[in-house]
Amino acid sequence: MKPLPSPAPMAHAGMLLRTLIVGLSFPLVAALGNDLPLNLLPALRFFVALLATLPFLPKATGTWHPGVQGYVLYWLMGACLAAFFATQFWVAQSISSVSMASLFVSAPLFTFVIASFFGLERVNFRLLSLLVAGATGALLLVREEASAGAFAIGRVETAYLLGCVALALHPVLSNWGLSRGWLTNDAATRSAWSLLTAAVLMTILGLLQESPVDLLRLSGSDLLIVLYLGVFSSGLTFWLSQRAVPVLSPTEIMAYSYLVPVISLALLLINEPSRLSWQWLPGTGLVLYCTCTLLWGNDDKRLRPETRPPVSACSETRQ
Repeated sequence: MKPLPSPAPMAHAGMLLRTLIVGLSFPLVAALGNDLPLNLLPALRFFVALLATLPFLPKATGTWHPGVQGYVLYWLMGACLAAFFATQFWVAQSISSVSMASLFVSAPLFTFVIASFFGLERVNFRLLSLLVAGATGALLLVREEASAGAFAIGRVETAYLLGCVALALHPVLSNWGLSRGWLTNDAATRSAWSLLTAAVLMTILGLLQESPVDLLRLSGSDLLIVLYLGVFSSGLTFWLSQRAVPVLSPTEIMAYSYLVPVISLALLLINEPSRLSWQWLPGTGLVLYCTCTLLWGNDDKRLRPETRPPVSACSETRQ
């Protein structure tokens, strides 16, 4: 295993923390009430996350405003977040957290394909094989966790899969814009703009279909879940992802998604240790091997962030 470049250890540690938080969020989303507004609820989550991000914004207000290209990218990034989390809240009413986690592991493969199109990854068979193998290992874990292995792709699952494609596009757009100097170097500012645009889009969609009065149906436990999801599963995880953008490639960032089923497995075995058996080993081993190889042991010469032109100035600093 090759040593990491100096900025990378903190980025990888942050992504591990992000993965843990994301892994814990699936059962929480599934625990929300079934009669809640499906568009205004994610909007509320984004506004909570935005408020949690505000104290970390730089004091120099002149750096908060991007140029025209930056505004376009932030709205596209917000649309990606809105699409994913809107579908997540919607499908949580129909499918289990296990099924959501199983579809979520498709995100790294989508990220690789999209990043290759943007010129941020170089297409090669070995990397593609690792991504497919990692997804296979994660699905083996999900299948074993589901016991019966009954998992089918229907209308709801397809919608969530499209949401995962939107989420896969988010780090690519962020990485692409940062490498061109269209986005600020400050991770908190990039996170805040993404959250703000996503919140506005979800609010508009929600007001067209729902009433703010519907939020009064939130129980005490529902409100606590939304607050947790907003502060940690959205605000903190987005900041961790944005902090890793200058250091890691989009595929490396999303590769941590393969560890989400491992977290589900750990939670399951804590609650039901009697289910521990060798049948968990193939999927766990495949996921860990592929993740470690993707992040630290890949010798392929991809277009890594270190080889891209340095971002010496952002568009907002040139205005």
